[in-house]
Amino acid sequence: MGGSRKKKRDPQMMKITHSKFNIGASVRHRHFDFRGVIFDIDPEFSNTDEWYESIPADRRPRKDQPFYHLLAENPETYYVAYVSEQNLVDDRENGEVAHPMMSDYFHGLGNGRYMPKNHTAYDVPRCSRRPRKRAGIIASA
Repeated sequence: MGGSRKKKRDPQMMKITHSKFNIGASVRHRHFDFRGVIFDIDPEFSNTDEWYESIPADRRPRKDQPFYHLLAENPETYYVAYVSEQNLVDDRENGEVAHPMMSDYFHGLGNGRYMPKNHTAYDVPRCSRRPRKRAGIIASA
């Protein structure tokens, strides 16, 4: 019997997500005092449940939106942040980001954004918080 059977399509595999920001964009957090440069984008939340639950419920972002990995800085320290799209705004007007790992991931500025070097998806920065003046802890979502 020569019938053909179609495979069911996974609806998650067909989902297309458009991000507001691109890799190399300078952004700042809408509510907290830090800014950074995007070095990776998740089409939707892709961190641990523990991380997500640590955010106060009234500030917890939706999971069904892009989340961005940033080389982040505030007046006290440098670090890597994971932030939802709803909590980011463009920050090109505030000058260059001075994170010490910028040259590991970007060539420099061009056309209003940092130009990424070639990296694979598995190249995740290994960055501990580095104090500028004194140590600070920033929660971001």
